[in-house]
This record gives sequence, structure tokens and C-alpha cells, in this order.
Amino acid sequence: MESPPPGSRHNAAFTFRDLTVWKQSRGLASDIYRLVSTPRLRSHHAFCDQLGRAALSVPSNIAEGDERGTNKESLRFLFIARGSLSELETQLWIGHDLGWIDTEDYLKLSERMGNVARLLGGLIRMRQQRLKASEP
Repeated sequence: MESPPPGSRHNAAFTFRDLTVWKQSRGLASDIYRLVSTPRLRSHHAFCDQLGRAALSVPSNIAEGDERGTNKESLRFLFIARGSLSELETQLWIGHDLGWIDTEDYLKLSERMGNVARLLGGLIRMRQQRLKASEP
């Protein structure tokens, strides 16, 4: 998961690809897609589609916000990512309540989501401090 795919735009400058929260949320999204591809969940198409969209939204919004170039724009997308993470948590909870997601998978994914939430919260606080420091 650490090295970029061949032909990707990755240079020596620090980018979203270097953010631990982006790496962790990308791993979480991959885990979600592996989960929804299991026979147990495949028949719940709308649920799986929504779960995948929420999971994909987290690293995508972190990346998009980081590339916007300003702390204000970055923060907007980080808050969207945090909202998507909460959406994902809710959907996993409902899937578990319905018996579609077993307890082991639910707990493993909940732990990963908690880690991403902590990292995301830290990045949001850092960007808020930078924004406040740059205000006249």
C-alpha cells in the first residue's frame, strides 16, 4: 500500500499521498469493498452501493481538499470526509443490526474507522490553527 502505482504523479514534494489519514482511509475503503463483495452481502445491492460510496468518499475528499491549496478549502473537504466517515459508521451499524455484517467484521472495521476519525480530527485541528494564524 505504500508505493504508488507505476505512472502515478508522485514526486518528492509532500502531497496527500504522504498523509497517514489518507493512507488509513484508503485501506478502510479497500476493506469495505472487500466486505461488500462477499456472497453474504452481494444480494443487498443498494446497501452495498451506499456503503462503498461512503467509504470511497473519505480518502477522496481528503485528497481533493489537500490539493485545493488553501487551509479554508482543505478544511471544507476534511469536514465532508468526516461526514462520510460518520455515514459509513451508521451504515455498518445498521448492517450489523440486520445481521448482514458479522460482529468480527463490524468490530474490525469500527476500530479502523476510529483510527481514521482520530487522525482526521487531528488534521482538522491543525488546519484550523493554520487558518486562524493566517487571518489578519
